[in-house]
Amino acid sequence: MHPADPPFDAKATIASLTTRPGVYRMLDASGGILYVGKARNLRKRVSNYFRASGLDAKTMALVARICNIEVTITRNETEALLLEQTLIKQHRPPYNIELRDDKSYPYILLTSRDTYPRLAFHRGAKRQDARYFGPYPSASSVRESLAILQKVFRLRQCEDSYFRNRTRACLQHQIGRCTAPCVGLISPEDYARDVHFSELFLNGRSDQLIRELTQRMEEESAQLQFERAATIRDQIIDLRRIHEQQYVEDQSGDADVLAASLQGAFASVHLVVIRGGRLIGSKSFFPRDRLAEDEGSLLAAFIAQYYVKEDNAAAIPRELIIAPAIPEPGPLAEALSFCAGRAVKISASVRGHRARWLAMAVTNAQQSLQSFVSNKQNVQQRFEQLRVALDLDAVPQRIECFDISHTGGESPVASCVVFDGNGPLKTDYRRFNIEGITGGDDYAAMEQALTRRYTRVAREAEESVDGGKVPDILLIDGGKGQLAQARRVLDECQLDSVQLIGIAKGISRRAGQETLFLSQGEQFHEIVLPPESSALHLLQQIRDEAHRFAITGHRQRRARTRNQSVLEQIPGLGPKRRRELLKHFGGQQEVLRATEEQLAQVTGISSKLAAEIYAWLHNE
Repeated sequence: MHPADPPFDAKATIASLTTRPGVYRMLDASGGILYVGKARNLRKRVSNYFRASGLDAKTMALVARICNIEVTITRNETEALLLEQTLIKQHRPPYNIELRDDKSYPYILLTSRDTYPRLAFHRGAKRQDARYFGPYPSASSVRESLAILQKVFRLRQCEDSYFRNRTRACLQHQIGRCTAPCVGLISPEDYARDVHFSELFLNGRSDQLIRELTQRMEEESAQLQFERAATIRDQIIDLRRIHEQQYVEDQSGDADVLAASLQGAFASVHLVVIRGGRLIGSKSFFPRDRLAEDEGSLLAAFIAQYYVKEDNAAAIPRELIIAPAIPEPGPLAEALSFCAGRAVKISASVRGHRARWLAMAVTNAQQSLQSFVSNKQNVQQRFEQLRVALDLDAVPQRIECFDISHTGGESPVASCVVFDGNGPLKTDYRRFNIEGITGGDDYAAMEQALTRRYTRVAREAEESVDGGKVPDILLIDGGKGQLAQARRVLDECQLDSVQLIGIAKGISRRAGQETLFLSQGEQFHEIVLPPESSALHLLQQIRDEAHRFAITGHRQRRARTRNQSVLEQIPGLGPKRRRELLKHFGGQQEVLRATEEQLAQVTGISSKLAAEIYAWLHNE
């Protein structure tokens, strides 16, 4: 915006907007597009960005940069969604969801012009003289299927130039992975039969495939061709094993199962692809969505961008099974149906085997996000960002964080977790049972834990050649009061080199709105980092891990103090159900080892209660 231009008048802009459906574009001072959105009612949707309260920090950061809003009116919300995705792909606005993997879908290619057709991995434009099977969710899924076909049906996968110039069979034939059509060791008729069987497998028609193979085995046996019959028998055995691993109880099912997980500014969407009742692959995506408020809105944005594309009909299944439910799925289903040229259903409430697919996707989304956040490379980058954000002289090598957990002052436990450049250093985690203080006095509990910890650290540092395990940063979950307590302890232990940082929840007590207090001598300097800051994400992760570790220790100590089984502390789990659990598993230790699915198999334990028991026992 030019200095002479008037400031953006949100109230006047909103008043001029229509109540019809359409697409809105939020522009910055230079005219660049910050965000593209669609709405059933443009005026109502845009006005939500400028309400007086209730906005999270991410949305406020966007609003602060808006200098103009442009709209395009459409006939309905479905048209708006299609236009929205076109504009997002064209302009890549910084506040819209960003998929990091924008490569085309991988397929399995089967040539059709050759006497001996070739199977191969394919990505890109499609030719007219070949058949394509897919799309698959990832390259690894394609290669896995190719490996199965190579083992069972032994079709060639070599390049045409290599195939035409062979004078003797290659190593693949010698290890039983190819029938060597290049040197005529199999007739075109027999090879064509193997091609037919491969097509049945790739189309998910496993039952028909096994029936035809069984019939052929019996024919070979009747003709006393026992060696050929034995080969077919081995193929059937291999296929049944594969079928047992991949069968998912619905042989006619074509569905994509999607689950989303959100942790601070990090997001994960896990996709499970079911074709012909067979799980053909899965993949985790880690999109960037600076405005995602919850998993539902994240998933809606992901589905729109992942599926709503030109020439993408083959990639859209007849049903999307999702968790959690998304707001207003109708227009999105209509847009997908338009792109696919057939009806597409979006389901969030499912039962039976489809519920198990969904549970698998949810578990994988959560696990993949946890692994992504803890990834070594990401951690190192965030350590470097922390150095920049706090203006430190060097990248910190060791960060320790303390937290206190108790219930009404009962059985207080302090936790100490340690992070280095590789992530959590769990061998150095410590817990401290707090004794001799007034119940609920967190200041006294923190002082006792810090004194016990750093008296020992200081002593070991004096005795060690390399300085021992003195942290570069001590992170305290709290404000200036807790930091002053920590400063006194460090001064008494003569550990002046340790940088003290406090992380306090803001007024809203929501992730991304924390305030940092940086110790500078006797003063504490307040710092507010933006919600998307990698440095803030690192401190949040360490703080949350200290909180988890403290709660786990407190629950264990409280159970010992009360002389109770940990099962007795689980809400909603009465004596009868506890007896059923112990009877089913044979003891408490086996209950602790059980998965959520195994817990749900116990008499009287519903799937919902099983999830609650598992979460309680594993502090999730």
